[in-house]
Amino acid sequence: MNYPSEPYRIKVVEPIKPTSREERCRLLHDAGYNLFQLPAESVAIDLLTDSGTSAMSDSQWAGLMLGDESYAGSKNFYRFEAAVRSLCGYRYVVPTHQGRAAEHVLFAAVVKPGMCVPNNMHFDTTRANLEHRDAEALDLVIKEAYDPHCELPFKGNMDVGRLETTIERVGPDRIPFVLITITNNSGGGQPVSMANIRETSRLVTRYGIPLLFDACRFAENCFFIKEREPGYADVPVRDIARSLFSLGDGCLMSAKKDGLVNIGGFLSVNDERWARAITHLLILVEGFPTYGGLAGRDLEAMARGLEEVLDEDYLRFRISQVRYLGDLLERSGVPILKPIGGHAVYLNAREFLPHLEQYQFPAQALAVALYREYGIRGVEIGSVMFGGRDPLTEQATYPQLELVRLAIPRRVYTNSHLTYVAESVVDLFRHRDTIGGLVMTYGAPQLRHFTARFKEDVPAGNRWPGVGFVRTPSSQRHGDRRGGT
Repeated sequence: MNYPSEPYRIKVVEPIKPTSREERCRLLHDAGYNLFQLPAESVAIDLLTDSGTSAMSDSQWAGLMLGDESYAGSKNFYRFEAAVRSLCGYRYVVPTHQGRAAEHVLFAAVVKPGMCVPNNMHFDTTRANLEHRDAEALDLVIKEAYDPHCELPFKGNMDVGRLETTIERVGPDRIPFVLITITNNSGGGQPVSMANIRETSRLVTRYGIPLLFDACRFAENCFFIKEREPGYADVPVRDIARSLFSLGDGCLMSAKKDGLVNIGGFLSVNDERWARAITHLLILVEGFPTYGGLAGRDLEAMARGLEEVLDEDYLRFRISQVRYLGDLLERSGVPILKPIGGHAVYLNAREFLPHLEQYQFPAQALAVALYREYGIRGVEIGSVMFGGRDPLTEQATYPQLELVRLAIPRRVYTNSHLTYVAESVVDLFRHRDTIGGLVMTYGAPQLRHFTARFKEDVPAGNRWPGVGFVRTPSSQRHGDRRGGT
């Protein structure tokens, strides 16, 4: 079965508030055309992120009632610590309130100015936290990752040859660790193969450099290994995960993804000196080492989520649901990044809007249009998130990929919701020439996509009558398409 049904029943529902196109136009204007600034209740289908947006299980909600809120030595910490050690196998476990806090304390403890951290592909907060330490965040993903049409099964792989060249050029002493992001979010949610991780591990071990994983979507990556890599079809995902982690020296994780929780993260390492330095800083900025900025109930929910995420029925449905949306779009001719990733479908904005140049922020313009016309919120991963200015020439710089990510929250939306998303994107694609560019009026020096503000070149409301929220399927639709709400 290509698209299995949900392996769960729905017990609690949250109403979706309808909005009119007129309301959405006003909200966009007030938000400076930045979708991060919209009130969530004005969003019909929220695909901004899969981080912290999961629906927790009945077991996780029951676990919240077992929260031990002792300041030190909470029983929930020991339950959480055991779950992480069983999964990853590393000696020291340090809880944090989310992934970027783990990045902050790790980098502050071990990364010095002038150092270089190679990665297959850094995501936004990872890059920003390294650059905040005056270190170089270097992307060394294979070159095929930048071709949206290339359908390699493991398009997130590290380019091991370029990594070795980098180590020789920079020197091992200036590389505190090598990081592998699984799955590769910036490159389309693409997985990394076990063979590539093993090859990377052998290389860095030869140079005495630690290997760490950004493991926020480790379970999805391991399911892709089971599905696509020879020799793993009959290996349980849990065993694949243990084998993967055994090739490294530690990991950091935002558990708001494959931990299936709304808040939480952690670091886990083998190096005692690192663990001591990280813990000292944790006490300063996050909290005592047995709570790390979290309530005891959150630690319990995280421990249970790390168990549940390895359920293969869940993972099979999770991957197939994302594939379902991608297949609907691809069959209708919508340009997407291929192959379809593990947690999101990525619209190829440069091909979707070929009439816009990168300085007009086509991915942001596309994301804005999708919300304005249909109430669907995605996120730009392109010239806003990863563009900037060359410090020497002051010339604008642009990334190779210009994408809109439609991230699917875990256990939240049904395939009927995703059918609506697909119909909306296809309808928008048919009217793509009506979408104009944007001008950035404010951009922060780091992580500017969260707070940037824009204005439209030509107000799109003057071009296209648009569609309201929750349309009847096209096969049943009659009359004036402007009339929906």
